[in-house]
Amino acid sequence: MADGHHWNIVKIPPIVQELAAGVHEPPSQYMVGEKDRPAIAGSDMPEPIPVVDLSRLSASNGEDSAGELAKLRSALEDWGLFLGSILSEMINVTRGFYKLPLEEKQKYSNLVNGKDFRIEGYGNDMVVSEKQILNWEITSLVLARLARLLGLREGYFVDMFDEDATTYARFNYYPRCLRPEDVLGLKPHSDGSVITVVSVDDTVSGLQVLRQGVWYDVPVVPNALLINMGDGMEIMSNGLLKSPVHRVVTNAERERVSVVMFYALDPEKELEPAPELVDDEKRPRQYAKMKIKDYLSGFYETFARGTRVIDTVKMSE
Repeated sequence: MADGHHWNIVKIPPIVQELAAGVHEPPSQYMVGEKDRPAIAGSDMPEPIPVVDLSRLSASNGEDSAGELAKLRSALEDWGLFLGSILSEMINVTRGFYKLPLEEKQKYSNLVNGKDFRIEGYGNDMVVSEKQILNWEITSLVLARLARLLGLREGYFVDMFDEDATTYARFNYYPRCLRPEDVLGLKPHSDGSVITVVSVDDTVSGLQVLRQGVWYDVPVVPNALLINMGDGMEIMSNGLLKSPVHRVVTNAERERVSVVMFYALDPEKELEPAPELVDDEKRPRQYAKMKIKDYLSGFYETFARGTRVIDTVKMSE
């Protein structure tokens, strides 16, 4: 469930989908400054991101499970994300929604009384919850295997997601942009969630991940889910698992859609490294304790400024 928080918007911007359909040049407020303009042609990854077979990861056969666990470890240590093979129709459903008439889509507006922004709904930076479609059981599986990788009991992370945990879906639509070198689809950021599950568009690329100062294109893999670590997992793992910085670039020829599920803890819980992963001599605590709701509030503020809230809770050397 989303947290229901509303933000008052001083000036309501036009819906990007409708704006893109009626202009030849992007308005100036959508263009990034010259020094920040993206080199949209990202580099090829030096090695492919491992594709983890989720059915084998959950298998009772120890050999099959161990093999997939090794792939999972490799992916997370190198990139902070991995691809899980699974069939999905959600991209087609998402495309269908965006092809509806504007008046039909506006029935699901993310503006309350026409002015107060909320996380859920149709609009800019919109989110639409469809729990009956998006209740992916793979989340518990992935969280259990992550705990095993870290030497924790398998239920460590799963048990944290009680009935007050926050889960919401975001349906993203990136229209064609005639000047992709000047306009980002989504600016660089890391996720404020524990983990994020993405059903990516398998017809056009656009997602890029930052590693050692270089932007790499995340390859399109049909019928796969992209699963990346959020800031919450980086903090709870005491920095052993990283929350990758990523962005979305626009495309001059093709629109792009994605469906994203964010999994975060109860806003009233405290976020801190697992005690079992803190060793004063070998691996001291890397992050300070902070309430989830305060972290998420800081996340939205730092995202607007182009910085990362996780940097504010890192312990000094």
